[in-house]
Formats: sequence, C-alpha cells, structure tokens
Amino acid sequence: MSPIGVELQIQDSHVVMDNGILQVTLSNPGGIVTGIRYNGIDNLLEVINDESNRGYWDLVWNSKASKTGIFDVIKGTSFNVVVESEEQVEISFTRTWDYSQEGKLVPLNIDKRFIMLRGSSGFYTYAIYEHMKEWPAFSLGETRIAFKLRKDKFHYMAIADDRQRYMPLPDDRSPPRGQPLAYPEAVLLVNPIEPEFKGEVDDKYQYSCENKDIRVHGWISTDPPSVGFWQITPSDEFRTGGPVKQNLTSHVGPTSLSVFVSAHYSGEDLVPRIEAGEEWKKVFGPVFIYVNSLYDGNDPDPFQLWEDAKAQTVIEDQSWPYCFPASEDFPKSDERGSVWGRLLVQDSDSCTDYITANGAYVGLAPPGEVGSWQRECKEYQFWSKADEDGYFSINNIRTGDFNLYAWVPGFIGDYRYDFTVTITSGSDIEIGDLIYKPPRNGPTLWEIGIPDRSAAEFYLPDPNPNYINQLYLDHPDKFRQYGLWERYAELYPDNDLVYTVGVSDYTKDWFYAQVTRKKDNNTYEGTTWQIKFNLINVEQKGTYTLRIALASATFSELQVRVNDPKANPPLFTSGLIGRDNSIARHGIHGLYWLYSVNITSARLVEGDNTIFLSQPRSTSPFQGIMYDYIRLEGPPYLQISS
Repeated sequence: MSPIGVELQIQDSHVVMDNGILQVTLSNPGGIVTGIRYNGIDNLLEVINDESNRGYWDLVWNSKASKTGIFDVIKGTSFNVVVESEEQVEISFTRTWDYSQEGKLVPLNIDKRFIMLRGSSGFYTYAIYEHMKEWPAFSLGETRIAFKLRKDKFHYMAIADDRQRYMPLPDDRSPPRGQPLAYPEAVLLVNPIEPEFKGEVDDKYQYSCENKDIRVHGWISTDPPSVGFWQITPSDEFRTGGPVKQNLTSHVGPTSLSVFVSAHYSGEDLVPRIEAGEEWKKVFGPVFIYVNSLYDGNDPDPFQLWEDAKAQTVIEDQSWPYCFPASEDFPKSDERGSVWGRLLVQDSDSCTDYITANGAYVGLAPPGEVGSWQRECKEYQFWSKADEDGYFSINNIRTGDFNLYAWVPGFIGDYRYDFTVTITSGSDIEIGDLIYKPPRNGPTLWEIGIPDRSAAEFYLPDPNPNYINQLYLDHPDKFRQYGLWERYAELYPDNDLVYTVGVSDYTKDWFYAQVTRKKDNNTYEGTTWQIKFNLINVEQKGTYTLRIALASATFSELQVRVNDPKANPPLFTSGLIGRDNSIARHGIHGLYWLYSVNITSARLVEGDNTIFLSQPRSTSPFQGIMYDYIRLEGPPYLQISS
C-alpha cells in the first residue's frame, strides 16, 4: 500500500504539514516549529517551553557601529504556499527588511522554507538570506537551526559511533544540583537527579565536531514507544571555514543544533562582515529532520535507531543535491559542475621525485590567498579527500569562479592552484596532475610532532578525577575532558617544559598546549619552553630555518630566542594572535598558523644549543598555543650526515 499523500492545513495562527507518518505544526506567519507529532507521541518538542522556544532558526548579528551581538529568533511576517500536492508540500515564511527596522533587525531579507514529501519520515528545512546593495553594513556572528526536545523522553544522545551516551537532565546544570566551573558552559554535577552522573562535568563544547563529520546526530527516547530524532546534513557546502572547522552539535537540553556560521574555535576571523554597497545572498541547507522508531516491541536498543539514522544519512548523501527544493537559488544536479585530478607532493628532502598526496584535503573555495579558505565565511566551499594515489573528485559544485586549495597531512603548508577554476552548469573539468612543493629550505635536522594541523599526538594528561566526563575515559578524544590545562602547573610547578632532541618523546614529554601557569595568588604567568639539541658541525655561512606550525592560538604571542633566553628583542615574535579559544572548549586545534624563522649560523654553536619558545601573555588560564609541528632545517647545501 503506497503512503498517503501530503496534506497541508492552514489555520489562523498555525500551519500543519501531515503525510500520515508525522505531523509538523508551525506558527503562522512566524515559521517556528511548535510541534512534531510522531508514533503516538503528541509532541516530540518540549511542551513546557513557550512555542517560540521549540524549533527555530536564529542568528546573532551586530551593526558596524556596535560590537554587541543581538540574538534574534527569526520570525516570519508573511506566509506563502510554494508547492502543494500529494507528493510534496513546500511552505515559505519570509521577513523583509526596510529602513524603518534599522538597528532593530539584521538588514537581511530572510526566507525560511519547510518541505514534506510523501512517504518520508521527516521534513526538510532551508533558508535564503539576502542583503541588498543599498542596505547598511552588519556582521553575522552566528546562524543555526535549534530544536528543544522533551526532557521527559529524550535522554540518550548520539553524535558518532564512539560518542554516544545517556545524558544528564537540564535541571542538573542549575544550582544547587550543578556547580559552575571556570566558565558558564562547564558545570560540575554535584547532586544530579540521576545519581549515576554525580561528579561528572557537563559542557556542550565536549560534543563539538568538525564540519566534515557533522552528517548525523541527535537523540533517542527509550521511553516506550522508543523514537529517534536526528538532524541529517548531507553537505557542508554552506558551512563556513572548510572541512575541519568545528561546530556544536547536540547537548544537554535535550538540544539538537545545525550550526552554519559561528566563531567557535576560530574567533572573529570566521564572522562574515557584509559591507554597505555589497550584494550578498546565501542558501543555508537543506537539512533533513529525520525521525525513526522501533516496531518489534522488544526492549529499546539505542544502537538500532542510530544505525538506522546512519543508513538514512547514506540515502540523503546519495540524493544530494536534492531535486525537490522549489527555490531557484538552490541549484539542482544538472546546474552544477565537477572537478577531478591528482595531487602529488614534491619534497626536496625525499628520496623520491613525487609522493602521492594520500588523504589530502582538496577543495574549491572563493578566490583568495594561499590558505585563505580556512578564514572564508561568506560563500560556499566544496571539499573532497584524495585517495591513496592522490586522485580526487569534487562533485556538485555551484557555478562560479573558484580557487582550488589543498593541504596534505604529513606536510606543512597550503597548496593553491595558480589558475581560477570556472564552474558552469554541467561542466566536468579534468585538471590533471598538480604538484605541491611544501616549504623547505634544507634537510631536516630534527622534528617534533606530526604535521596534521592538530596537537592530538602530544602528551594529554589524565583529567582531574574530580572533573571527568565518563564518555571520554579510555577514549581517543581524551582532549575533550575538562580542565586539562590545569594539569600543566601540577606537572611543572616551578620550571617549564624542557625537550631534548634524540632523548625526549613528544607523545610523553611535549604537553599538548603551551598554557599559562597559575600562581598561588590566583594570577597567571607566561611560560617558556626549551628545545635542546646538538649540532656536530655548524655551517659558518649558512642560514638554518626553524618551521613552527601552530594548531591553535588564543590571545597569545609566540616569541623565539636561540641560545639566549633574555635576548631583547627576540629573534622572532608573532605578535598577538588568535581568538579560537580551543583550550577552554576542549578542541585539539583551531585555526592553522605557519611561521618560518631564519637562524643565522652565528647564533648557533657546535655542540649543545637551545631554542626558547615563550608565550608571555598571561591574564587568563586559556591563553596559549597548541603546536602542530616543529622542524629545524639545515642550510640548503648542508649534507644530512652532519
């Protein structure tokens, strides 16, 4: 028996989409999702919340004259039926801007769309933001979709195969049940309703993911009838910052998010600034809101619903770009193009001419400087991962002019193709073999770490047993535990880290972040790390090169000195850099920075040498640097045997 057709009911203050599987109610003309009826449950959303605080699009913005962000739950002022048939309903809730709203509302025309299909166990939503040329400037600090689910039903959260668990209740976060820690998002559960959570830390940032991994996440209600609620995002083309930019997913509430623009793990660099005189339009989504259930009557197994949600994600991936959205601003498959080719690496320190760029991230992003993609936040990006032979294929690209960018795990730096890539409808561009020559002046004398834009390979201490998250005990993402930064002062109470090349092991002896040290009077001091190494010979007329790749920086400064810890000025300083706050937010990376420091032979001696790495900024426990990789190169003509 074929599923029944989709029905649309238009009421005075609500609109209802119903396909016999689920029923979705939205406010009219606001376009707020007020109810989702499914599998005998009247509403999956939190019924004790106000209707405006259940399922909604929101944003944070500020005018050019103000630095204070304004939070705005986007409410439409006009409702329109775009498509209405038994196969599909698409409805639109629009909000149009004019100068009478200047300073009160973000200067955007916003069109929120919702789609329901016949036989589909869910619904789709996307939005079109448009800024007219004559309108004033503004900054967009954040925009997202948020759903607040029923706390009496949804207790199990899943964001990955190895990141899922029963979660505390939102009540547990409020005093006296919860005790705020170093910042409001982190709370110690001292007297939770469910005693199993006592002594744990809850923090929404412990559940962040990289864009490339945010395909499906959500919640499961194990209270019969068991159901799952999932957000499925088959493409991240509309998210900012590229494939490894981190965003929030699901967290205690129970809350489920799809974040498209945010400054998390990046800072102001990832805040779009739309100028006066600038035309701008962008489509966010569609995102699929999927619901599922168990029908066999057995005890609920959350993993079954998770596995089903992953299977549905594959179906959505294969269907991208969707053929059914009615907006002309969302191009269909035949209106897009593709690029394919192969990336090779030519490293002069290698004994082979070319190395295949196995696992390279290759993408198209708006034209810019080398590496500019990671700070690009206005337009679309399209990424793929090269296979073991370096071959890549980037599909379903919107039309327009792009640069092709890449970075290769195992090598420092960024690649950019020298020519603009123009995508037209139906184009299929073979770009051929591309050669990336990573920065190098001479042979490697020594190196610390792995050049992969992460600090994950370095030493991560065990968390304070008084501040743990049970999920991350014996877990590869140990860095997501709260308070690891505090362990540095316990390990190095008086003197800072000293690393001896050829003796020390960076997995055990190099702390994951160069943080400040807390002193007895509750102030903080900067730290200076040392790298000790031996040179048998020093080329007297040669220049050595120190490569320092950073995985993160937060209101910090990197100073480099060689063999003189008090040299003023230092040989190199980065100046004040970074606002990604990855240390506090349990990230193991933020934005990538690469520095090359020339060291003349006069600064080195035959025998023992020391490089001093100082981070002097020290007003907070969260100021610091995460290193990705450090390498000392000899002069170009130096024989490696020396």
